[in-house]
Amino acid sequence: MTASLERECVREKSRPASTPSSGERASFMFASWQPSRLDCVRVQRALALVSLVVVATACGATPKHPQRATPAKHTTPPVHGRRRSQPVSVVEHRIGVLPAPVQDATSAPWRGGMILAGGLTAADVSTSSVELVQAQGTARPLPQALHDSTAGSLGKAVYLFGGGNGVSQLDAIVRVAPGSHTTVGRLPAPSSDQAGAVVGRAEYVVGGYTGTKWLDTIVRWQPGHPAEVVGRLPTALRYAAVAAVGGKVVIAGGSRPDGTASQAVLSFDPAKRRLTRLGSLTAPTTHAAAAALGRYVYVIGGRGPVAGTPTARIQAVDPARRKVVSAGTLKTPRSDLAAVGLPTKILLAGGRDVNGTVSTVSELVASRRQTTATPKLVNLHNVYAADTPTNITGAARSALPRIYVPNSQSGTVDVIDPSTYKIVEHFAVGELPQHVVPAYDLARLYVTNDIGNTLTEIDPKTAKPTRTFSVDDPYNMYFTPDGRYAIVVAERNQRLDFRDAHSFALVHALRTPCRGVDHMDFTADGSTALVSCEFSGQMLVVDVTHQRVIKTFPVGSGHGMPQDVKLSPDGRVFYVADMAASGVWIIRARDFRVVGFINTGTGAHGLYPSRDARYLYVSNRQGHSVSVISFATKRVVATWPVPGGSPDMGGVAADGKVLWLSGRYNAEVYAISTRTGKLLARIRVGSGPHGLCVWPQPGRYSLGHTGILR
Repeated sequence: MTASLERECVREKSRPASTPSSGERASFMFASWQPSRLDCVRVQRALALVSLVVVATACGATPKHPQRATPAKHTTPPVHGRRRSQPVSVVEHRIGVLPAPVQDATSAPWRGGMILAGGLTAADVSTSSVELVQAQGTARPLPQALHDSTAGSLGKAVYLFGGGNGVSQLDAIVRVAPGSHTTVGRLPAPSSDQAGAVVGRAEYVVGGYTGTKWLDTIVRWQPGHPAEVVGRLPTALRYAAVAAVGGKVVIAGGSRPDGTASQAVLSFDPAKRRLTRLGSLTAPTTHAAAAALGRYVYVIGGRGPVAGTPTARIQAVDPARRKVVSAGTLKTPRSDLAAVGLPTKILLAGGRDVNGTVSTVSELVASRRQTTATPKLVNLHNVYAADTPTNITGAARSALPRIYVPNSQSGTVDVIDPSTYKIVEHFAVGELPQHVVPAYDLARLYVTNDIGNTLTEIDPKTAKPTRTFSVDDPYNMYFTPDGRYAIVVAERNQRLDFRDAHSFALVHALRTPCRGVDHMDFTADGSTALVSCEFSGQMLVVDVTHQRVIKTFPVGSGHGMPQDVKLSPDGRVFYVADMAASGVWIIRARDFRVVGFINTGTGAHGLYPSRDARYLYVSNRQGHSVSVISFATKRVVATWPVPGGSPDMGGVAADGKVLWLSGRYNAEVYAISTRTGKLLARIRVGSGPHGLCVWPQPGRYSLGHTGILR
């Protein structure tokens, strides 16, 4: 197999160069060497202590063929003592850079740090460089370039297993020790793209690729013994994430022969030679790294089945409890990185981001900030019990009372003082601003600039913009009830993008099987979201914990145009405004079935609960009116006219006395008395006002949109 064929058919990647910035210095020792005859990046040599040699050989011995391991039936093990069901979250800290960018390098623990060998350079060429990351000593290079090997520390030596050199796959098992290097065995077949882990005195090599065949094998090798196949996977895998903890080998994700990525998390018990399914990753993932820390295996980064889709997800696997949970995010999405678990941290090196191969060196350590639990409701019978007028909390207490109006067509935000009905601030933002969204922690506001692909941050203490984040297609934005993720509603891209709630780094792009994904709200326990799809007349049910779509169903026989979504105070039903049906659907939260419909007015669009949680205000955009629905009777009890207006999105004032709405087609904003329904003011603003935000609002935390607080 030629190097070019390998790049096109095996790697499926295009790798632009990525160079570390000058002046950046790592807090680790490194040493490397590159033969002049190789077209690879040259790096600096330091003191020599360890050398590595890989010898390419012909085909090895014919492997044995034990029975295929069958995943064991799931049984929940007993829990002894007080063990937390959630693992400690981890946070990434950057600690330096490698001498040159590299991905797909093999790594193993070495003298308090990591040994990093081989890999692919920014030019997509195999390298023979060797680095020591935060480790004692230095290293001599490999006499031959290679990538996608796997390595393990057994006793006082590091052993390398196979790999590829751009032309063929290798089967050598090489012992690395101070002052010597020896080929000590052969794999059952030459292979690259495998992963491995050490359990006891043996290395277990999982999956791989021979150059013509994908492997489903689990190979055991121990010094002094021949390699043998001791188990088989349900399907052949390459680029799986593999690490060991508690005497078990954890296998997560990987590429399958049909071109898809696996979502499965498996555990292999070497003593019983038994394979068990532990659960599933949030999304199909391949090219991820894995490392153990404490009693957990962390699956770090990776990508989907298509190249160029790196993720920042970090997921923790607890084999003892058969749980897979989110455990943090990388600072930037990366795949193909090296990871090594140490007693108090995980070292990470290299990898590939959206721009190409990187030289980043970082560490994952336990996060001090534990905000993974969804706050309990103040009142189990009223999800809005924390939204009473006197309950302005936290950072919202220091906010200026203002009305923020994103003018979609003008590309600006107008800021209104609600006491005078006057515009007191005006500033430009990105192209097509759609909504102004309160942050989960109530400390900031974000303007979602849809076509501009940015978020403009606003400081509510000054009502002025501060900084800008690059975010793809932010039509709308919500926050998961535990505060960990922002959910960017990427309408034109048909995605819900789960991003870090603070850095907005992409964690998971969830493809939606509908058109015009727009608005959502969450069940009372925060585990599930009901999402509207305007252009295909459908609703989606999303498992928030596992970030996946679990149900799709139509409204209005598929001819509806569902818009805003709000949960009833008792949490039993959702209300969904439908512009085409000119009313509001009632959807049961228990099983997500449509159980009723309320006629309101033409173009029913926005939904806003009253501060006492007795009424739901419905803005009828083409009907020039606002309908008032009683939560108790599920009937319209009043209709407030907005003559010639186009009431759209907005919110209720903190004291509950005024409903503020944008006039989408009239370049104006409406202030409406919630006591009488009287129009108090019409304020001229920029062109195309849309997702107006009233701030501050009472509540403990924000779920996003223009203000869903609980």
